[in-house]
Amino acid sequence: MFKPTVGRQIFKAINASHAALAATSRPTTGSFIRPLSHTATRATKEDDPKLDPNMAATPKAPEGASGEHEGQFARTDENVQIPYPPDSEMPAQPIVQGRGGMHFKRTLAQFSLENKVTMVTGGARGLGLVMAQASVASGSDLAIVDLNKSEAEDQAGKLIEQFRKENPGLEGMPNITAHYADVANPDSVNEALADALAKHGRIDNLVTSAGFTENFDAISYPFDRMQKLWGVNVDGTYLFAIGVAKHLMERKAPGSIVMIGSMSGAIVNVPQPQAPYNAAKAAVRHLASSLAVEWAGHDIRVNCISPGYMLTALTRKILDENPQLRDKWTSLIPVGKMGTPEDLMGAVTFLLSDASKYITGADLRVDGGYTVT
Repeated sequence: MFKPTVGRQIFKAINASHAALAATSRPTTGSFIRPLSHTATRATKEDDPKLDPNMAATPKAPEGASGEHEGQFARTDENVQIPYPPDSEMPAQPIVQGRGGMHFKRTLAQFSLENKVTMVTGGARGLGLVMAQASVASGSDLAIVDLNKSEAEDQAGKLIEQFRKENPGLEGMPNITAHYADVANPDSVNEALADALAKHGRIDNLVTSAGFTENFDAISYPFDRMQKLWGVNVDGTYLFAIGVAKHLMERKAPGSIVMIGSMSGAIVNVPQPQAPYNAAKAAVRHLASSLAVEWAGHDIRVNCISPGYMLTALTRKILDENPQLRDKWTSLIPVGKMGTPEDLMGAVTFLLSDASKYITGADLRVDGGYTVT
């Protein structure tokens, strides 16, 4: 075993020999040969991870030295696998009750979406449906786009019914229509846009809420499913954005596009592994920033909303089946609870309306503080 004391003696001997050599051969010009330097090692009991609990929690310690808990709260667990359910098993998202209606308190007029037409992709369920309802409650007509057109038609009827209940005596009802689209297919997207324009005459605002996540460790994730995830989350967002932007440019009209990203585009969720989804939402966030710059001269604003954990009908179903996830997630949220879809109603109305007319390229995180810790 090579001991530190032996090493120091060797270095001293080498230095002494170099010094002697330098003394006999040093030129008269004043130049000199620098001896080898050494630094004494600091050997204390604190360097032993078995004796110092602080050192046991560093990479210098052997694996497991600080106990079974080390690092576990910041790692993914490959045993967590949650595939996106088939359409037949998707729970329906209820219409929000008692949040709209006539308002008798003074409110900044810039928040109104009166005389606007808003298109929402993925608007038949989940966050998309609630944000669609927010636009209607704020005065907008609505075009719901979804892969499940029958569900979109059913929800359109429910939205009108709810609006009527909240606005008794109001004669004019919002124009709410349903449209089919496979958002990852350019031809299907163009057909949906044409159908919406035929029924509304124009599109002023767009919310790209179509998207989904699955939980597989990266190595085990089936490639065809990953391609589908990217197609819906990224390609669908891009295709609808450029379609609506082209329409706005042709009209020489201003517009607002809100892309629904996720806090997962800025952090890595734990314990569930979802690398492709995280990367896809990061792409959506940066796409919003890039298009905001590209279309600023056309008075088209592009922003992003990045929700945290939201209690949609699907999320509730997943947590009912995996209660340990609920406890893990809420333990990492500073406000101590998950959000509800209604928490996005104000955020999307703000970014669609003139109240945010000098905001573009922004990412509004609605996550209960998750990403700041």
